[in-house]
Amino acid sequence: MSKPLSDHDRKKQISVRGLAGVENVADLKLNFNRHLHFTLVKDRNVATRRDYYFALANTVRDHLIGRWIRTQQHYYEKDPKRVYYISLEFYMGRTLQNTMVNLALENACDEATYQVNKPHLIYCKWFLLSMCYLWFSACFLDSMASLGLAAYGYGIRYEFGIFNQKIVNGWQVEEADDWLRYGNPWEKARPEYMRPVQFYGRTEHHSDGVKWVDTQVVLALPYDTPIPGYRNNVVNTMRLWSAKAPCDFNLKDFNVGGYIQAVLDRNLAENISRVLYPNDNFFEGKELRLKQEYFVVSATLQDIIRRFKVSKFGSREVVRTDFNKLPDKVKFPASCSACAFVKLLLSVCRTNCSLAWDICVRTCAYTNHTVLPEALERWPVDLFAHLLPRHLEIVYEINRRHLENVAAKFPGDHDRMCRMSLIEEGGQKRINMAHLCIVGSHAVNGVAQIHSDILTATIFKDFYEMEPHKFQNKTNGITPRRWLVMCNPGLAEVIAERIGEDFIRDLDQLQGLRKYVNDEAFIRDVAKVKQENKLKFSVHLEEHYKVKINPNSMFDIQVKRIHEYKRQLLNCLHIITFYNRIKKEPNKQWTPRTVMIGGKAAPGYHTAKMIIRMITAIGEVVNNDPVVGDRLKVIFLENYRVTLAERAIPAADLSQQISTAGTEASGTGNMKFMLNGALTIGTMDGANVEMAEEAGEDNIFIFGMRVDDVDALDMRGYHAEEYYKRLPELKQAIDQIAGGFFSPKQPDMFKEIVNMLMHHDRFKVFADYEDYMKCQEKVNALYKNPKEWTKKVIHNIAGCGKFSSDRTIAQYAREIWGMEPTLEKLPAPDDTL
Repeated sequence: MSKPLSDHDRKKQISVRGLAGVENVADLKLNFNRHLHFTLVKDRNVATRRDYYFALANTVRDHLIGRWIRTQQHYYEKDPKRVYYISLEFYMGRTLQNTMVNLALENACDEATYQVNKPHLIYCKWFLLSMCYLWFSACFLDSMASLGLAAYGYGIRYEFGIFNQKIVNGWQVEEADDWLRYGNPWEKARPEYMRPVQFYGRTEHHSDGVKWVDTQVVLALPYDTPIPGYRNNVVNTMRLWSAKAPCDFNLKDFNVGGYIQAVLDRNLAENISRVLYPNDNFFEGKELRLKQEYFVVSATLQDIIRRFKVSKFGSREVVRTDFNKLPDKVKFPASCSACAFVKLLLSVCRTNCSLAWDICVRTCAYTNHTVLPEALERWPVDLFAHLLPRHLEIVYEINRRHLENVAAKFPGDHDRMCRMSLIEEGGQKRINMAHLCIVGSHAVNGVAQIHSDILTATIFKDFYEMEPHKFQNKTNGITPRRWLVMCNPGLAEVIAERIGEDFIRDLDQLQGLRKYVNDEAFIRDVAKVKQENKLKFSVHLEEHYKVKINPNSMFDIQVKRIHEYKRQLLNCLHIITFYNRIKKEPNKQWTPRTVMIGGKAAPGYHTAKMIIRMITAIGEVVNNDPVVGDRLKVIFLENYRVTLAERAIPAADLSQQISTAGTEASGTGNMKFMLNGALTIGTMDGANVEMAEEAGEDNIFIFGMRVDDVDALDMRGYHAEEYYKRLPELKQAIDQIAGGFFSPKQPDMFKEIVNMLMHHDRFKVFADYEDYMKCQEKVNALYKNPKEWTKKVIHNIAGCGKFSSDRTIAQYAREIWGMEPTLEKLPAPDDTL
């Protein structure tokens, strides 16, 4: 956490936290006082942290607005190709500090608040307003701005974000995340760009075309948030849509006493942007999820068409009308976009069907993020017909043309046609959205090399054989601005002292650290920063979880969504086995561990909630066993989110990335831990494969089956009982779980989990248990040698260059979007053009 600068330090400029800015102190101080005055109606001495936060946020925003306007003027004048990134969720994290880092204002803000005799003000940015919106999506927006790309993020402005997780008696309880209750100083409502979105209704076919009539209309109200690039004066826009009813309520009903009916229609319409991740175990939840997807896509596509039609600055064309040129100016992802885009081109732009489809394919690109069949969307045709009847007709027409192409290339292969159809005929008819995305795109990519290989070899094999030129790979990445400079400034400073600060913009320069692997001073500095981070996090853990932490223990962390394929259960089996070993040999010198597991279970995912309960139950037993003491502690990190990640990741010694090989698309948490000096224990899955290549396989703890091994096991049959009978420590752990050792008041509590592991485990936890335990013994042995451990840490940090989101976005830009990134700075608002 930042500390008030001493008189000597305030005269220095620490580059990583903001070289420029000292000359801005006077202006910042003046603006800060002005905003504080308008924020408060009482005496300043009774101001809350929230008051100070909003005053400081508004002060920084003032410095951002001019750059934001200048950037949009630049785009209007130059008319570059624009890329549109659509996501149903953005996890942006702490906007204030990220903005200060990217604008090089952090030191100046600390100085300005120090000079108003309120040194504690600089802490306010750590406590308030976490904008919790997909993590890599936020990284991508940061990189797009930092690379000077004309990019726009689009999503939904949820009234309630992803739920706040409370652990009550060991169980997950979901509470509403009312993140807008105090307002949001970073957003700007843009009602002038409100767009209508239609649902339900029916279609009428006339000689002059098809009309979608009797629809229910919901208005999409945009809110714009600035996304600053890293010290290049580029500020892009994230536009989030809020659902509004066309009329607030029925005044006639209200006047005759129908108070509920008066606002019912409004509430039903506005439910679309009410909450992130509705429970889709029920029809209403499924319908709402499809509504959300179409809502954001329809509003965004209308906005894209509006922006395209605006002529280039200085052009004699009042409005662009040649939509055949649209792919030369626009790129966006496929999803519901394909059928929605075709519908828009047909109805609004008056193009013919063949031209509309050609424009769609040349404009859209599809990024796949999962290989799990249940995660690939398949919408029931009945639901689609009810909610989007015109779009269903378009999907059928797309499928007809697609199957004609398949039949022409593979004549007589009816099985292939069935596999490649956009409509799944078996049982309830469903629309396979992944197939629609592939057919409607000019490029298809996975997000790690192993993931892309699996796509072309298995689930999309037929499509790859038909159009191999479409398929490529773009390994995910993370932004070093947030995930190093901002969350781990101590490590960033140590690195900058050796190789300079340019690595923040060009992460490949971290390779220069390899020459310091045996440098005693650098080894000491890296280890010191890690220990300081652990001490800070220990204080946080003891305060929030009331568990005494040994800061010299190994901080062993697994934080991610709770899911069977992530295999938190394998981690649990290691904890239990380690606990049993300590109990068996209490006098042995064990490597102490503090195991932390965090993540949220989807509200309707019963098994995931049971996994959380088992983790907390294990912690209750282990943490209160006097024989074990501080040699093993187990903590479930409640309500894991961006702000908690920024504390936990810099403090981690060991990062657990232990999914079954072939199930994780990429992962980005693994990259964040690697960049912050944690060693990885993991399977050859997702981006772990490339991490091992970059850091050297000797510097990462790899265990378990490879993808080929998993396939071979599937062929001969996986029988969990064989491992249970053969491995005594595994049998002991499972028997303890089944027998109620960790749930003495309710011995049968975890029998469902045991039954799943023994008879229905798709992710083969037992098959990797033995190798996992052996690998953990190697981890323990190395941790006892701090110097050698830190050398491997340095190898890992030095190998992180590939995993910058700047590299990922540059590849997307050049190889899919047809755009060229630039590091050129735009003029600042006070510079002459």
